Amino acid sequence: MEFDNGVLDNTERNIYALRSLYGRYGYTHYKMGKFEEYDLYSRNKDFLVSDGVITFTDTNGKLMALKPDVTLSIIKNCRDNPGAVQKLFYDENVYRVSRGSDSFKEIMQSGLECIGSIDEYCIGEVLWLAAKSLSRVCADFVLEVSNLDMLTPLLSEIFPEGQVKAALKCVDEKNIHGLDSICAESGVPKEKADPLKELLSIYGRPADVMPQISAFAASHGLSAEAAALAAALEIFAGSELEDRLVIDFSAVSDIKYYNGIVFRGFVNGVPDSVLCGGQYDRLMRRMGRESGAIGFAVYLDMLNYLPQKSSGRDGVDVMLIYGPGESPSAVRKAVAQFTSQGLTVLAGRSPSQKARYGRLAELKDGRVTIIEDDA
Repeated sequence: MEFDNGVLDNTERNIYALRSLYGRYGYTHYKMGKFEEYDLYSRNKDFLVSDGVITFTDTNGKLMALKPDVTLSIIKNCRDNPGAVQKLFYDENVYRVSRGSDSFKEIMQSGLECIGSIDEYCIGEVLWLAAKSLSRVCADFVLEVSNLDMLTPLLSEIFPEGQVKAALKCVDEKNIHGLDSICAESGVPKEKADPLKELLSIYGRPADVMPQISAFAASHGLSAEAAALAAALEIFAGSELEDRLVIDFSAVSDIKYYNGIVFRGFVNGVPDSVLCGGQYDRLMRRMGRESGAIGFAVYLDMLNYLPQKSSGRDGVDVMLIYGPGESPSAVRKAVAQFTSQGLTVLAGRSPSQKARYGRLAELKDGRVTIIEDDA
């Protein structure tokens, strides 16, 4: 069956491009329902992109929610399988307050999860597919990568437990003044935060900054964590995507849920990240699973900032008009003359005032005549 890619909008094109990409790497399409029990989300609210959840009471009295997240549902429905790795991808609607909006939206989200006995290749492959996903939607992109296992010990050493979350927010914003303020509020000498500030100052392509990271790690007892970061990025060595990577330790996630390698992706023309992901072993433990896990989500609603890819035409190729004396079969045959050439046709008794078309054709007495041609 011939498929006309021109009928797809940006979101649909991206969905099918990502499906094809993930399927080629052995990821299985995961399908789920629209509803989950609200308790699943209330227990993990900090993990959600948005606090807002749409709820309703089911006929059996249970409080249900329209799904605001996919990862939580996947973990809930997976089981530990020691020694095995489960690779899944999805494209699902989620229901939440969209970034930059004050109202609930139905948002299409694509992504993948790698769950189980994950190793260096699994982590590298997920990073690779994150970069490939960005390249599918925009040629001009960057993937920022960090290792939370290097940040978390520093945060815990510097700040009291109650201030770690606020400090992590400052890290995300590269707000050095904010870190100093938290130190002052906590009675911590601001010099104690110097190692954290030094780590945040490291930014650049892996080949340029890994020697600096290794030296820093050696002096702070973090050599194994620095080696894990280097191992995760090794998959890009010598590839066309290597120059699209940036190590940036301000790329962080909630340390209650995430650990290890975390990352986020940006494309030119969109003011915020369009892809976020990382290892979430801590979330797995909170939900009673022993497996490791890493994954990411592509926020397809954010890609609406990008210009629509043109199918090469505006409106239809041909507007076909016919008189009252023409039989339906005659009109069908006339339409077929154009559709058999791969053209789109809008047939009617008179030209539509709202339709744009390249050619205006007329069916009269069984014959088709082109009476206007802007093609």
